[in-house]
Amino acid sequence: MKNYLDFEKEIKALEQEVDSLKSPFGSEGISEVDTNKIKNTQQEINQKLEEIYSNLNSWQKTQVARHEDRPKANYYIKKIFSQFTLLSGDRYFGDDKSVIAGFGLIENKSVLVIGQEKGEDLNSRIERNFGMMRPEGYRKCIRLMKLADKFQIPVISFIDTPGAYPGLGAEQRGQASAIANSIECCMSLTVPNISIIIGEGGSGGAIALASSNKVIMLENSIYSVISPEGCASILWRDPSKSLQAAEAMKLTAKDLLRLKIIDEIIPEPLGGAHRDPESIAADIKHSIIKNLKKFESYNKDQIYDHRKAKFLQIGRDQGFNKSSSLNDSSLSYQESTFMNVKLHVIKNKYTYGGLSLVVIVALIALLS
Repeated sequence: MKNYLDFEKEIKALEQEVDSLKSPFGSEGISEVDTNKIKNTQQEINQKLEEIYSNLNSWQKTQVARHEDRPKANYYIKKIFSQFTLLSGDRYFGDDKSVIAGFGLIENKSVLVIGQEKGEDLNSRIERNFGMMRPEGYRKCIRLMKLADKFQIPVISFIDTPGAYPGLGAEQRGQASAIANSIECCMSLTVPNISIIIGEGGSGGAIALASSNKVIMLENSIYSVISPEGCASILWRDPSKSLQAAEAMKLTAKDLLRLKIIDEIIPEPLGGAHRDPESIAADIKHSIIKNLKKFESYNKDQIYDHRKAKFLQIGRDQGFNKSSSLNDSSLSYQESTFMNVKLHVIKNKYTYGGLSLVVIVALIALLS
């Protein structure tokens, strides 16, 4: 049974009409199927989908990112990777079912695959804790990322979580330090790591695995420090203002690409990834292969520096670049030309003010 969002009511009605037209059993028994009407109705559905999905606001994209039928990490792992071997446990407390992790092959190249999994139905969602990872989940990922780094195996992460689990037990077992250690581990890898945000990228639960050389988003996915409802509750004490919060937070793929928080957007099929899962899986696979090939010529230090410079650059004009000194391996901040000129003028404002006054006086004298 298909699930529809609030703004898809017209599409739901048209698709139900198509289903009834395809059935040869009418009210008066077996009847002829009207193929022309089916074709015309299908064209109308496509037009409606294009019209709606080309004008989605931030809150509607949030709803699409959370769609029940949207393909999950487990689906992509099965479709994209071969000979996947599941590994479990953090060697401290237990195994967290909300994250799937193991080694697999993509075009005969070994990779570590990590996927935050929400589950497909009610029972699996409860088992997977709705994709909200506990400390043992992050520690499992840290253990496997260190193993991958040791054997120089790239890391691929599928991000899809509303956030890390905020329960009492998780906090008692060190949720905050587990997230911090996971971020540190991601940033310190000497192998390329690529993160694909396939649905929700929520809070520290997402950034813990998305501190990567390449952060890629599906067109209708979201990536934010807090949910729109949570933001609205804090700022306005009114969860109904989720639309205003979503717009202000700039959580969509287009906004984040413009802000240089992410590196790439993978377009989704018309109507969202859930309408053509095989197509979007093929596009994700192509993107992973393409990005892995970019790092084939990089050595360990270059991969590490690429990731470090990428994150230091966020919110800066030019970012941090490797020092030109042979004896200095640190990263130094490079101001843009415009900023250098601006700072120079501010620093010497009195000198330039005096020169301007002299020029004005000279011009007045010449004109008189």
